[in-house]
Amino acid sequence: MLAQTAADVDEALGTLKGDVAFEWKMDGARIQVHKVDTQVRIYTRNLNEVTDAIPEIVEKVRALPVRTLVLDGEAIAFDAKERPHPFQVTMRRFGRKLNVEESRARLPIRAFYFDCLHFEDQSIEDQPTSVRVEALVKAVPPPELVPRLITRSAGAAQEFYEAALAAGHEGLMAKSLDTPYEAGNRGAGWLKIKRAHTLDLVVLGAEWGHGRRTGKLSNLHLGALDPRTGEYVMLGKTFKGMTDAMLEWQTRELLSRESHRDQWTVYVRPELVVEIAFSDLQESTRYPGGLALRLARVKRYREDKRASDADDMESVRRIHAAQSGTVA
Repeated sequence: MLAQTAADVDEALGTLKGDVAFEWKMDGARIQVHKVDTQVRIYTRNLNEVTDAIPEIVEKVRALPVRTLVLDGEAIAFDAKERPHPFQVTMRRFGRKLNVEESRARLPIRAFYFDCLHFEDQSIEDQPTSVRVEALVKAVPPPELVPRLITRSAGAAQEFYEAALAAGHEGLMAKSLDTPYEAGNRGAGWLKIKRAHTLDLVVLGAEWGHGRRTGKLSNLHLGALDPRTGEYVMLGKTFKGMTDAMLEWQTRELLSRESHRDQWTVYVRPELVVEIAFSDLQESTRYPGGLALRLARVKRYREDKRASDADDMESVRRIHAAQSGTVA
């Protein structure tokens, strides 16, 4: 299940009815854990099996006092001061097939769970969040649960949000207690709240660079899928936030996805997802969606996400509506 975006806790409380479960949004690698007796399998967001790469998580799941489980959570590595490592550092553990024990000693990883989809002999993904959380708490010890606060108090939610940021995490998830788990969907029952505006967008093309970037694809064309039309809508361009290593990598990856080109631009299949930070969204007659990113910069590529996992134009419109005080 995926999440839409809310500008702040007030918007989340205004959107979701009844009590709301606020959870720390940890910047880790999304995992789904399957357990039957002592058999454990772990999968990434893209359904790649990573069981052998993270044996310390397997061992803890195997010890849980429940015969059959399917859990949804985040795997994340911490530094010596118990601060979360950047996402890219955590992801190093998932590419390891050799020297796993050496990698485990150098970069230990932990799992924190926020949902339970199967408990003992019953599939519960179609049950309300409240029922799934109740099963999760029965199955998983408190240190392995994502911190959660159930409230309708904006003040309490804001304090919880600030605590998540102070601990080095991204922000909060806000979840309706009444919604089922909608696998593969960006359901209206889950909202993500981050400190800065960010969107996961799809790269539609890139322009050749100049100066020291000559020979590299630099200025990215960024877009989001519009569910109303089934077409990708361009939201702007950016060449900011890129390291030399990123330029090398994206040039190689984009050229391998080329669909066509003109004198300045290589257009690509909409497959690569990039996380973009920006100051706000402004109305624009230049782009067909009527909106454009302002002061956009690249935070990172999301190699763990497919284009179908990226934010769509509905999320973009929600952010713009929140900024302008209108209804999306």
